[in-house]
Amino acid sequence: MHPAFRRIVFCATLIASWGAIAQQELPAPLRGGPASEVPVAVQVLRWHMLDGEVNALTFRRMDDLFPTRTVPRAGPVWELPRDERPLDFHYYFRGLWLPARDFLERTYTNALLVLKDGRIVAEVYRNNSDASSRFIGWSMTKSVTSVLMGCALAEGKIASLDTPIVRYLPELRGSGYEGASIRDVMEMRSGVDYEERYDFANPGVAASNHIASLVKNVARFADVARTLPRKAPPGELFEYKTIDTAVLGWLLEKVTGTTVADYTARCLWQPLGAEADGFYIMDGPEGVGREFSGAGFNATLRDWGRIGQMMLDGGVANGRRIVSAGWVRESVTPRHPEHPERGGYGLQWWTMAYGDAYAAIGLQGQYVYVDPATRTVVVKLSYFPPGDNSLAEEETLAFLRAVSAWRP
Repeated sequence: MHPAFRRIVFCATLIASWGAIAQQELPAPLRGGPASEVPVAVQVLRWHMLDGEVNALTFRRMDDLFPTRTVPRAGPVWELPRDERPLDFHYYFRGLWLPARDFLERTYTNALLVLKDGRIVAEVYRNNSDASSRFIGWSMTKSVTSVLMGCALAEGKIASLDTPIVRYLPELRGSGYEGASIRDVMEMRSGVDYEERYDFANPGVAASNHIASLVKNVARFADVARTLPRKAPPGELFEYKTIDTAVLGWLLEKVTGTTVADYTARCLWQPLGAEADGFYIMDGPEGVGREFSGAGFNATLRDWGRIGQMMLDGGVANGRRIVSAGWVRESVTPRHPEHPERGGYGLQWWTMAYGDAYAAIGLQGQYVYVDPATRTVVVKLSYFPPGDNSLAEEETLAFLRAVSAWRP
């Protein structure tokens, strides 16, 4: 073989090897498909952000992983008075009375806030977090979106929850959403076929959408709604799915003529008296991406607490009306009989099977818990490992009942 030709073959082989090495840096499900401009290292970090070895950090550093859109605070801060007390009670879990102080480590807690009648009685930060840390709420964001929907309804930007959603989003005509009302979507009864299953090794439609929109930023999360088929008649089948809330975020864009972040600032964050800017993670860069309105809002511990206190106070934050008391009641009223353990679902809020308590709940242990009977708000921001967390969830609910009954 001629030496020059041999050099060409060697160079071609080396280039191919480099390409193979670069390709191997991505987990197999991330390979192929449209080319992404997101650096490989960042894609890998996003891929692993839920992992138990790192999520104590990633869940409060999402602005280092994603493009974001700020929800700016403005105006006077809603000051929460303090009357801090030691967590000197016990809670009952699986035949044992456990000291409350053990709960934090046992259930992967990054931060905990307890409000009693609007006063801070406990505020704890762990794992190098502090009062300035902004924690992702994951699906607690759905409850934020519910508040925004209440604002849009009160402002007349939406005629009625019973309006067909395609009236505002004609892009969904011909999809499984045609025939569904806004109420159906808010109740997670749209009837579309979108299994909320994130088996990334064998990705279905939900996992594939997560990869394309959030990991690689080559698609918009809500856009898959255009092509989803129908599984059940609208209003009949309750199936929890983030795509429904993403569609509500898209709807808010359409009816308000602004971004979800801007509308959050105007209708919620600034009148709430938030003490720090919030932010949404985006499914693409500025000018292309949308806010991840189903699971992407980030805020400080105390600002999450202010959302809970506003709901407890019937939609009022420090004397400023955010949403009507009627909207709060409707949001937290279960639409169908509650399961004895899992509770029920209202308008993007979970309801407890006991009493009138309700909660915003997010992936891997995020909670804003509200109990009107005892005037208690609890925020627990966690780093549950991925997978089956039924034991940690069960223990958390036992603690929430006990802290609600606690009289410090």
